[in-house]
Amino acid sequence: MSILVTRPSPFGELLVKQLTEHGMDAYHTPLITFSPGDELDKLAHYLTAMKSGDIVIAASQHAVNYAKNKLAQDNYAWPENINYLAIGYKTASVLQSALQKATSSLVGYPQGREISEELLKLPQLQQVAGKKILILRGNGGREFLAEELKKQGADVIFCECYQRHMINYDASEICQRWQALNIDRLVITSGEMLQHLYHLVPANYQQWLLSCRVIVVSERLAIMAKALGWTQCLIADNADNDALLRALQ
Repeated sequence: MSILVTRPSPFGELLVKQLTEHGMDAYHTPLITFSPGDELDKLAHYLTAMKSGDIVIAASQHAVNYAKNKLAQDNYAWPENINYLAIGYKTASVLQSALQKATSSLVGYPQGREISEELLKLPQLQQVAGKKILILRGNGGREFLAEELKKQGADVIFCECYQRHMINYDASEICQRWQALNIDRLVITSGEMLQHLYHLVPANYQQWLLSCRVIVVSERLAIMAKALGWTQCLIADNADNDALLRALQ
């Protein structure tokens, strides 16, 4: 078994380190990189407009880090009188650290899988009619979450805190390298990365690509992979590196 980890830095390198420490052959080729989002300048304005009982949802650690740095640059403190939620434990930990000097609020997060469906089960999201909900995210994502909250009467606003950019490689060269490494497992953590990988690989390497087992982080991503032609899909129980390690073991 030889594993290709495609998730971005620094998480990709950390996962490779974990895998190699457990005796597995793993290699890192990131498919995306990040830059500040177009709506970061609006973040302080969005937060100022929020009232007691309104909700901020952090969709990723990247969103929190970009938001935290921008607010520090603007000398703006996180509001005290609103509820803070995160998509999962790791994102909640990063957000809790960012909040600690400004508010005593505790960040809520789903105890199960780190997906929108589990987040929507939190008690803080059961009575949201008339509330403003600010979702901190990248350029796209969490549309299902927003639509479900709107159905319950919430006023949902997205703030693009960062942008994802696809990394382009010399397709034939990178495929030759992957085959020389005997890659037969692919770790994919987003639909954008899955699509980018599929379209990056030339036609003469497609049979090899689709013969690899793909490890994904949600049922929706597995469905997308199967629609593209993968037949071997394994769903990790979460999107963090520990869950990916468990799946690969």
